[in-house]
Order: sequence, then C-alpha cells, then structure tokens
Amino acid sequence: MRSSIRKPNIFYGWWIVLSAGIVQWYSSAVFWRGFPPFFDAILSTFGWSTAATGAAVSIQRSESGLISPFVGTVIKRFGPKKVMAFGIFLTGGSFIWMSRMQELWEFYCAITILTLGMSFGTFIIFLAVVGNWFHKNRGKAISMLMAGAGLGGITIPLIVLGIEEFGWRNMIFSVGLGFWILGFPTSLVLRGDPEDYGQYPDGEKPTSDSDSKEQVDSRNTGFSVGQALRNGNFWKLALAAGISQSVFTSNLFHLTSFKEFGLTTTFAATIIGLSWWGDISGRIIVGFITDRFDRKKLLTISFSLLTLGILGVSIIGSQNEYEYLDKNLGIILFIIFFGLGFGSSVPLRLTLAADYFGRKNYGSMVGILNTVGAVFGTLSPLLIGLTKDFTGEYKYAYYILTAMMIFSIPLVISLKKNN
Repeated sequence: MRSSIRKPNIFYGWWIVLSAGIVQWYSSAVFWRGFPPFFDAILSTFGWSTAATGAAVSIQRSESGLISPFVGTVIKRFGPKKVMAFGIFLTGGSFIWMSRMQELWEFYCAITILTLGMSFGTFIIFLAVVGNWFHKNRGKAISMLMAGAGLGGITIPLIVLGIEEFGWRNMIFSVGLGFWILGFPTSLVLRGDPEDYGQYPDGEKPTSDSDSKEQVDSRNTGFSVGQALRNGNFWKLALAAGISQSVFTSNLFHLTSFKEFGLTTTFAATIIGLSWWGDISGRIIVGFITDRFDRKKLLTISFSLLTLGILGVSIIGSQNEYEYLDKNLGIILFIIFFGLGFGSSVPLRLTLAADYFGRKNYGSMVGILNTVGAVFGTLSPLLIGLTKDFTGEYKYAYYILTAMMIFSIPLVISLKKNN
C-alpha cells in the first residue's frame, strides 16, 4: 500500500508577498535607486540642462504623492488585479517611449505616465493587499516585501555595465519589457480580501462561529480617512516618517558632499555602497522581530539609529573646522547606522499605520503617508541645494537634517493607542 505524502499547506498570502517582492525589487533596481545612471546617460546624449532634466524627476516625486491617496479607493472599486495590470501597462510603456525619445517634452510626458503607472502598479497596491492578508504576521510580511526594495540598491553596478555594453536606449527599452514580463503575471497572483476566497488573515481558521464572525468583520474595522486625518496620532506618524524620508533623500548628494569633505571618489562610493547593506539588513532583521516586540519602541530605536547615521555625515563635514571631531568616527557612524536606521524604519512605520488605524482603509492611509513622505523627499534636495548656494558648503544642511531627525524621535514616543 502506497503511503501518501502530505504537502505543506503554504498560506496564499505568502505567495503574494513573494511575487510582489520580486516586482518591488525590480522597480527599485531600475528606477527608485537605479535611475541615476540612466539620468547621466540621458544628459550626456541630449545636453539638456541638469535643472530642466532634474525638474522632471522632482515632478515625478510630487505627482506620485498627489496620486497616492486615491490608490486605495481605486483598488476597492476595481480590485487589485485590474489596477495593477493597468499600472504595469503604463509603466512598461513609459520606459519604452523614453528609450525612443528625442525631445525634452517627450521626457516630461514619459515621466508623467511613469508616475501614474508606478503609483497604481507597485508599492502602495502591494502594501494594501499584503496588509489585508496578514494581521499577526503583518510586520514580518511587510518587512519581507520591503526587503525586495532594499535589494535594488546592490544591483546598480549591473545597470551601469549594461549601459556601457548595450547603450542606455537598449537598456531602458529592456527595462520596460521587464516590467511587463514580471508585472502582468504578478497582477494575476494578487487577491483582495482573503475572506472573499474562504481564507482568513495569516491563514488562521476560526475555532468557532463567533470567531468566524469576528474575523470577517475585521475587514470593516478601523478608521475612515476623515477620522484618521482628524487624529493626532496620524499626523505625528506622518510627520516623523516624512522627516526620515527627507533625511534618506539626502543620499542624492552624498557622493558630491563626501568629495567636498575630502574623501576620494572611490572611497566615498565604497562607504555609500556599504550603507546599502545596512538598509537591507535592517529590513530583514525587523522582519524577524517586529511581531514579537512593541513596534513603537522598535521605530524609536530605528529613528535613533538613523539620527546617528546622519550625525556621522555632519561629523565628516565638520572635522576640518573642529579638530576634536574624528572623521573616521563619522564614517563609521554613517556606514553602520544610516542604512540600518532607515531600512528598519520602513516596514515599521507602514505596519504601525495598520496597527493604529485598521484594515478598512489601509491602502488610503498608506497613500496619504506616502504623500507626506513625497513632500519631504522633494523639499530635502531643495534644502541642501539652497544651503550650498548660500553658505558655499554642504555641512550646514546636514546639521539641519540631524536636528530634524532628533525632533522626530519624541513624535514617535508620544504615539498612543487609539481607543
């Protein structure tokens, strides 16, 4: 008599996390973190001014923030499959158009379409779906999802090599096709509420009729968007997260700043690369501990680490003025804590939004948080640029960012559970 082998029953939510994480990695690798090599190649090809070309990327960040709050509502109306497929179609098409563009206006149009596509095809839709499929393991699931984005940073050298070997047009055309190849199958994997498919968050089965009713009703528990916007906790979390985003966005100037501070280009690039590993490690570490400990305390620790990281940049920049400051100390603080602090904070603040405001409008909540982050992320490069123009040095901008990061820590500590 043949013995039957029981296959492990893997909760469907984990398949969503896996497939979405791959797309999240890809979008980070080719755009969020991997677009600078394309940006430089485009500038070299057309000779457009840095300001005019860079403005398009800034507009992308701003428009993304404006669109984000509506993604949750659109998902509720049309379902995640259709919404993501629409977003991926636009995203892939925008890159393909970019690969054939000849005029600056085409770049602006392609970036505008890309903004719409990325808003509906990545990140927020993944968070909205994963947030619905998990409760007890929500922190772990979101950490795994966002670890994909962290991995995008270490694949940048491959993009540089590809551009040198095949040219930026062929590479960016391939990027567009890659979004379609990875994105459309992933859109088929996405599902709305697990209850609609006979499952429950985390794959747990109700032990009684009362438990079943409570779990089904959890889909409709939580704050409305209006209630959240009138809640002090929401704005404390949004402001603290926005400040952390502004500090992280300063990475656009790290290479230039470090060279001004006396580091060689090679050494500066090396320590920046090492900080990316901290980003990845932070996301993974949080995945193992986030569902076991108080997330508010963990976020406080993450923001404290990020504060030390940006303080390290300030120390590197101040060593020539204050001899008692050790430049090596600043470098060590930056390498160890900058990426680790930001990377660990990302899944924590996203999970706290669900903890505090429920499943009901989680997609919209994340969208609004993303809007605040986009505003701060757009203002940070402006702050650094203006400070450099007025003072002639970058270090004063990092003093300001360090002070802002210190201010964010009490905001997190003051968060209180909603009654």
